[in-house]
Amino acid sequence: MMIEMQDVTRVYDMGGEEVRAVDGISLQVEEGEFVAIIGPSGSGKSTLMNLLACLDTPTSGTYRLDGVEVGKLDDDQLSLVRNSKVGLVFQSYNLLARMTALENVELPLLYGAHQGDAAAAKQALESVGLGDRLHYWPSQLSGGQQQRVAIARALINDPAIVLADEPTGALDTRSGLEVMDIFQRLNREGRTVVLVTHEQTIAEHARRVVSIRDGRIVADEAVASPRDARDELARLPMEEARR
Repeated sequence: MMIEMQDVTRVYDMGGEEVRAVDGISLQVEEGEFVAIIGPSGSGKSTLMNLLACLDTPTSGTYRLDGVEVGKLDDDQLSLVRNSKVGLVFQSYNLLARMTALENVELPLLYGAHQGDAAAAKQALESVGLGDRLHYWPSQLSGGQQQRVAIARALINDPAIVLADEPTGALDTRSGLEVMDIFQRLNREGRTVVLVTHEQTIAEHARRVVSIRDGRIVADEAVASPRDARDELARLPMEEARR
């Protein structure tokens, strides 16, 4: 089992008031699944993503990531798990402005098993369609291209799971579909993918949708026929031409 959460809570003290951002969530994700977590603002989905990504630890309950019980790890061990088992993609890309696309992708190699392997970074960028943009600065790339650099960086250490927090939230329709096409391809290749979104149409590209509200799971459903980003991209020019 890739993800095993049992009755997990995350409680914050906000000016003396207890806020249960995650309130007793139990969730299992098997290897090779593609799961979307959807919910409105304030639902707790971002807190849940931070827990899944080992950026935070539960107040109570248990969380096992690829067999490792996260709550028993110290900060150094959490950092090691994040770098070796998790590939993170954020809405805001989090690229360093003074580094090229290639250098941004190489950053995790400083801490991973492939230290110094620049060829791996080049290959990762080629896999997301940016083999001709290796030495471009982030400012020279579109939002969609920057997000693809971020995906390449997330893949560089061959993580067991890719976690994406609102990965299309800052993108236009075409760029968003290009990103979803990459996630669907990664999943077809056997990669476990979990993404957080507030958009139903984005969630429908996954094979399973988990709905969260007020820190609790309110629905967990398989998607019988996931939307195919490649098909949607192929139709997009015709739809634009008709407008």
